[in-house]
Amino acid sequence: MRISVDISLYPLTEGYVEPILEFINKLEVNKNLVVKRNSLATQVFGEYREVMDCLDAEMEAVFNALPHSVFVMKFIGTDRADVVDV
Repeated sequence: MRISVDISLYPLTEGYVEPILEFINKLEVNKNLVVKRNSLATQVFGEYREVMDCLDAEMEAVFNALPHSVFVMKFIGTDRADVVDV
């Protein structure tokens, strides 16, 4: 089953931009995922287990480095990578 995830990361620190970019860059390393960036959030598309395993590892890394961080996510049970917003 393919899924779509909309993710926003809020590191509660003054230097918040670098941890966000590092998190996104690590997601993009996984060639089995489609990662799309925009100015408000990041979308990840792929097979359920692949997405969840990647998010699990990278979220843990963020929390180990910056425990005062917040993730806001929306999950959709279909792959919406090719849906065009109008």
